[in-house]
Amino acid sequence: MQSVEQKIEKLIKSKQRGTLLFADDFFEYGSSDAIRQALVRLANKEIIRRVAQGIYVRPVVSSYIGEVMPTAEQVALGIAKRDKIKIVPTGSHALNKLGLSTQIPLKLVYLTDGTPREIQIGKRTIKLKKTTPKNLMAKGKISSLAIQALKAVGQKELTEGFEKKIIQLLKKEEQKELEHDIPLAPVWIRKIMQKAL
Repeated sequence: MQSVEQKIEKLIKSKQRGTLLFADDFFEYGSSDAIRQALVRLANKEIIRRVAQGIYVRPVVSSYIGEVMPTAEQVALGIAKRDKIKIVPTGSHALNKLGLSTQIPLKLVYLTDGTPREIQIGKRTIKLKKTTPKNLMAKGKISSLAIQALKAVGQKELTEGFEKKIIQLLKKEEQKELEHDIPLAPVWIRKIMQKAL
């Protein structure tokens, strides 16, 4: 008879390296306490690494740099997938993703329809902020980021150069997605987005 730990280890080893592992993934193998203890023991044996509370990974191993841990962004996307919630990057994170800022924020702030919370990953933090459904309805990858980036900069601080860069980026968005997303933006952002059509 296999122990909870052996069953979990077998399942983990069947998954691709780099896959995020949540304690909830193993619920059929035992009580939450037994699962938690098994994951701690597997981490102590260095079969898996703890990323954050209740989140583990069997790291990808690179011949150059050794173990490659998931990025804070990959963890945020993993949590969104697990919890079946929507997340949209905001502020300096949205600016960085669009290539409009070279600053890599230590705190990644996402708007979400899920539970608001903060998750610590090494020196970085993921903050999930509860928002209204309208703020999560944008379909376009570029346009949803552009809306958040413009909100982060603000109407008063917006320069002509920055506006031009945003318009260039929005021209790469699929037209039907851009048309869908324009009405969801505040009026002043809507006017900028329409210039990309």
